[in-house]
Amino acid sequence: MRLLFRLLMLMVALPGLGLAVVLYYVAYPKLPVYIPAEQVHYLEQWSAADRQIYYFTPQGTQVKGLHYDWFTALELPFSQQRFAAPEYLARFGFLIDPGQKATPNNPGNLPVGFARHQNSGDQAQYLDITCAACHTGELHFNAQAVRIDGGSAQHVLPSSVPTLRGGSFGQALVASLVSTYYNPWKFERFARNVLGSDYDSGQQALRKDFKNSLDTFLKVAWNDTHRGLYPTEEGPGRTDAFGRIANATFGDAISPDNYRVANAPVDYPQLWDMWTFDWVQWNGSAQQPMARNIGEALGVGATLNLFDADGQPLEGDARYPSSVRVRDLNRIEQTLQHLKPPAWPEALLGSVDKTLAAKGRALFTENCAGCHVPAVTQSEGRQLQHLKMLSVDVIGTDPGAANNIADHRFDLTALQWDPAELGQLDVQLHPAPSEPLDLSTLSVAKGLAYVTAFVENRAYREADVTPTEKPQLDGFGLPIGVRELRAYKARPLAGVWATPPFLHNGSVPSLYQLLSPQDERATTFYKGTFEYDPKYLGYRTEAFNNGFLFDTRITGNHNSGHEFRAGERANGVIGRLLQPQERWALLEYLKVLGGPLESQVP
Repeated sequence: MRLLFRLLMLMVALPGLGLAVVLYYVAYPKLPVYIPAEQVHYLEQWSAADRQIYYFTPQGTQVKGLHYDWFTALELPFSQQRFAAPEYLARFGFLIDPGQKATPNNPGNLPVGFARHQNSGDQAQYLDITCAACHTGELHFNAQAVRIDGGSAQHVLPSSVPTLRGGSFGQALVASLVSTYYNPWKFERFARNVLGSDYDSGQQALRKDFKNSLDTFLKVAWNDTHRGLYPTEEGPGRTDAFGRIANATFGDAISPDNYRVANAPVDYPQLWDMWTFDWVQWNGSAQQPMARNIGEALGVGATLNLFDADGQPLEGDARYPSSVRVRDLNRIEQTLQHLKPPAWPEALLGSVDKTLAAKGRALFTENCAGCHVPAVTQSEGRQLQHLKMLSVDVIGTDPGAANNIADHRFDLTALQWDPAELGQLDVQLHPAPSEPLDLSTLSVAKGLAYVTAFVENRAYREADVTPTEKPQLDGFGLPIGVRELRAYKARPLAGVWATPPFLHNGSVPSLYQLLSPQDERATTFYKGTFEYDPKYLGYRTEAFNNGFLFDTRITGNHNSGHEFRAGERANGVIGRLLQPQERWALLEYLKVLGGPLESQVP
């Protein structure tokens, strides 16, 4: 009898213990402490007006239907502190200025890249996460911050899979949403804040709409978790971009059978000079800027409706409604054409040894220029850079991202596409297929090309884009070009000092390690700090409170390839062994490459 009683008590205690663990991580998510810089220094990359356009122009994304004023009114689960307080959001890696205040462009006083938009015929203002949230970086040194516009973010925005670390933005946001909905006192404060004098008449509708958004968050978290879609934890500054876009566009919007495991996170690439590249996607798969940007917006949360209430494809002019804002996307794209690479700030990060940099320039010509200095031609009034694509067999870096894009196939037959209509779209496949497309096994690149073409046409029509305007919005009149390569792009290296960590998956923490053989690179290191090391040109990697441990032995995280070491040049060995003094010389030159200080190198 006593044994039975103990078993019953244990059965009661275990769920309680599990709930206690969950509540603990809800109340105390494992986030780094926010230590504000004394001052944020902006480099002369563009004008202050361009910066504000970039930071706060919406692109049409909707964070699971979350309204802007809901987000700014949310409280933390076990306190009345605002979830959207700048100092709290900074703990997730989002960028703020110390002591920043609300502005007309940023009325909620939110971090870089948090904007708002209103859809046609809808009074709601939706929270809109823009490209600036992921493509703006910052480096800290001696209590000073250097803002890198167009650089790589280090936040934990994308994760939709709960972990016991409790450190992801999505997990913390859902905890606040749940506590707001189920705690009547908290919801009343929230509703009065949002509705003001309309509280009595609007609270029931607000509660219903709020629950719909919460249910969407929970559905996504459950779907992504129980299907095991994202087994490689992305951590700060990374997301499996193509995997998430494909799962949103083909899985969420078409069929659960189209979900694919996305286990190859990549870093956010820097954006300066991107508009001059012949192929504008980091893996060389996309040619048209607008199509790339629409795909990015769909992956981040822009709405897309493909079917009617009966599950049949929408027809005629009713097809492909989305929340994508093509004129705003074009405004961002045009503004980015003004962005310059960041110039090494000697007053903040230290003087450049010009004599050593001169030696580095010769080493760069010998060892790096063959891949990273592209051929340049004139096209459509711009300098067009023809970037070299390096096969994964040659460059030897983690092949996961390239292989997934090449190998994953999706069934799009439910859309009932007419092959003749596909042939009339502004889509060009490279090479041109010799046989009709099999819509039951379409690749992610081809599938996205046709989806974005339809979405683009509908969005252009709704935005009253004229035939005369279309080439400019497309981007230099380019078609939606598609190619599929098991390869990664060798970018020009102006400003590369400001873009740690390195390789496409962020697996090498500093430029010094990137110039070193793999066995001299860190197998594990900590991420999530903005503290910069101007000697090694990378973020600092030592352990810190609630830092993210990056393990290069995990699938998708491998730090192989791009090696300079003795031996035959193959399978990731791209050059001879560089002696330490040669690596230091190269680093010194990479500080000035493409900047005003380069002309001072003897």
